[in-house]
Amino acid sequence: MRWFSKKEKPADFRLFFATDVHGSTPTFRKFVNAAAFYKVHALVLGGDITGKMLVPILRETGGRFSATLQERPYLLENEEEVAAFAKHVAKMGFYTAIVAPEEYAQLAQDAEARERLYREQARERLREWIRFAEERLSGTDVFCYITGGNDDPPEILALLQEEAREHVVACEGRAVELAGGAYTMVSLGYSNPTPWQTPREVEEETMARLIAEVVAGVRDFTTAIFNFHAPPVDSTLDTCPLLDNSTDPPTVVTSGGQPVLYGAGSRAVREAIERFQPLLSLHGHIHESRGLIQIGRTTAVNPGSEYGEGILRGAIVVLSGDRVRSVQLTSG
Repeated sequence: MRWFSKKEKPADFRLFFATDVHGSTPTFRKFVNAAAFYKVHALVLGGDITGKMLVPILRETGGRFSATLQERPYLLENEEEVAAFAKHVAKMGFYTAIVAPEEYAQLAQDAEARERLYREQARERLREWIRFAEERLSGTDVFCYITGGNDDPPEILALLQEEAREHVVACEGRAVELAGGAYTMVSLGYSNPTPWQTPREVEEETMARLIAEVVAGVRDFTTAIFNFHAPPVDSTLDTCPLLDNSTDPPTVVTSGGQPVLYGAGSRAVREAIERFQPLLSLHGHIHESRGLIQIGRTTAVNPGSEYGEGILRGAIVVLSGDRVRSVQLTSG
């Protein structure tokens, strides 16, 4: 696949965008393999790369193991069954760790120890993913651009910066050139506040300031790409059930027996799109709001997410000069 020099603009530039893989190993592997499958020039992975929980596997006597997943108990007879269970858990986006009875008892009483173990496993999986992407893309002209999301702790993003090599690019908070400078992409993984109190939520005023800082590196918005994890508010790319925050966990608000839906996206993101009118705006965060819209001259996309089933939802975007030639939503 030939790359483009800085002196020429491509007739067609193809990128594949996916987001919210949440620790699911088969979903991430499909994402990397999409480069060859869809014959694209670049891969862009939006935020929320981190899984949501750790599943401990207790080492029992007699070479057996036990675990509980989604309130269902599992008795694992040998190492082979442990490996199969861990693979199943990784497909769902969760992490596993084999622990001795005394360690399990300690973890049950120590929230900080549980958090440390979770972070260790999250970092190790991301490290494995980066190595996989570098190996799979070796010998090609394809770059894989990865940013964080509101669910991704800062130390996970720090590892991304540390481990990225030739083909994996940590693009959070940066302006990066695509297609030899034909396009400029700016990425931001923060979200406006959610009911879940995730690691990287900020108020709208702070979001607006962060956006202003990252877009300062853009010279020409007619060929700019926004890779912002949070979708624009009230855009249909952000529609989800309204939650009651007074319960733990939050519960869905209903009316007449039906969920009450609302736009959970960011006002600051919408205002930035309306003001700057980039060529393309890539979003995630709201898994169920898969879609494609226009905001003025800007094409905005949320490919959705179904990571828990190992399904990769994505979007093939074809750019031609200062226009979006086509967008194809994919699932597989």
